Amino acid sequence: MNLSIVYALAAAALFGASTPLAKNLGLGLSPVLLAGLLYLGSGVGLAGVRLIRDRGWKPSGLSPSEWPWLLGAIAFGGILGPVALMFGLTRTAGATASLMLNLEAVLTAVIAWVVFRENADRRIVLGMIAIVLGGVVLSGADSGGTSHDWTGPLAVAVACLCWGIDNNLTRKVSASDALFIAGAKGLIAGLVNGGLALYLGAQIPGMAQLAPILLVGFLGYGISLVMFVLALRGLGSARTGAYFSTAPFLGAAIAVLMLGESVTVAFWIASALMAVGVWLHLTERHAHDHQHDATEHGHRHVHDEHHQHEHGFEWDPAEPHSHVHVHSPLRHSHAHFPDVHHRHRH
Repeated sequence: MNLSIVYALAAAALFGASTPLAKNLGLGLSPVLLAGLLYLGSGVGLAGVRLIRDRGWKPSGLSPSEWPWLLGAIAFGGILGPVALMFGLTRTAGATASLMLNLEAVLTAVIAWVVFRENADRRIVLGMIAIVLGGVVLSGADSGGTSHDWTGPLAVAVACLCWGIDNNLTRKVSASDALFIAGAKGLIAGLVNGGLALYLGAQIPGMAQLAPILLVGFLGYGISLVMFVLALRGLGSARTGAYFSTAPFLGAAIAVLMLGESVTVAFWIASALMAVGVWLHLTERHAHDHQHDATEHGHRHVHDEHHQHEHGFEWDPAEPHSHVHVHSPLRHSHAHFPDVHHRHRH
């Protein structure tokens, strides 16, 4: 299996588990404070991992032209999106919210196709339609048996839109250090949301509640985002979103099997529709004759057919390795995704 697919599925598993856990751990907390704490756990944890990995602080390696993309991704995905999700979780059941998060894949793909001109195959489009239908079913039915109104699903949908924008902006910097990208988002989003919550009168919970929230944030928002960035590098926005749309099924399973939430027929109908959509995504294959233009960038790589270059410095033959390198023009045909080397028009 393509390693990028493994990254995407790992990201989905971690984030999917975090949704119902965050709902239960955050009882009594304001949505803004809960979002801040989850991202703070992510940012602090990843900063520590990066310091250990690099044996000290190292520059990000981002170019000046990449910073606006990253800051935009942080604003939408790290600040606005989590607040909308935490607000939605207070007004809808955890299982329903988990499946509603499938809309993130749809909105990610639509933005990728319409704004960034990423390729859309028939299977991807059909899969997105199935997921949208599942979301429509969920938005009009209470699968958890608890009282809520339309504002809950709407808030979750707004969170999905924010993350759809975030995913496409993050794709623009996905060749850079994934730990730095995810850690920076966590720290900035955590400080902004946490500071706003405290300003509005929220109180920091005791350590018995705080510690598990920070841990869920580190795993479900931090490590998950690192995996997601690595997947973006190899799959592009729409297809990474498609694989990531498996996340809500794990979240819904935890909400139903471990947390005791009840479900209705509408929930299972929505699950079936979304499962069909995900299956169509996972079985998609894309291949054609294509042209690689001359490109210069830096990322971790091996000397495969796309990386036949000389080194202007001494190096041992160990691979993979990372440095700035130049791609010469190349035309060939093979199965591929819209990764950092295949962002061409069709």
